[in-house]
Amino acid sequence: MARGINQVILMGRLTRDPETRTTPSGKTVTSFSLAVDRQGQDDQADFFDVTAWEKTGELVAQYLTKGRRALVQGRLRQDSWDDKETGKKRTRVEVVAFDVTFLDGPSGDNGGSQSSSNDSGSKKSDDVVIQDIDDKPIDLSEIPF
Repeated sequence: MARGINQVILMGRLTRDPETRTTPSGKTVTSFSLAVDRQGQDDQADFFDVTAWEKTGELVAQYLTKGRRALVQGRLRQDSWDDKETGKKRTRVEVVAFDVTFLDGPSGDNGGSQSSSNDSGSKKSDDVVIQDIDDKPIDLSEIPF
């Protein structure tokens, strides 16, 4: 029997500052919400609740704030419970992030990116800046293929 696939990739802006808390077992969990613009509809967006655990969540809480852009990769999780006040069955779908890429630079510009994941050996990438770009046309005979 084929295995199921549960993976989601979202790119949007945080609608609120991340909130971090600690579980009774000592694990940290960070929650935030992401607004994703609908394709071709400038005035409409979809909103997603996101949860990031441990190191990923700690980095999200440290570097992201309301309005910052992020790329979230994770899985969907559905919770259901009985509402204590009304007695009705309630459900909620949230994204459990395993990787969050920060799309805005340190000052909120669109210049940089940083990624955080649950991998214990996270890699740090240095941005390469090309400074000597001229406006000369490209000679197609110099391309080797």
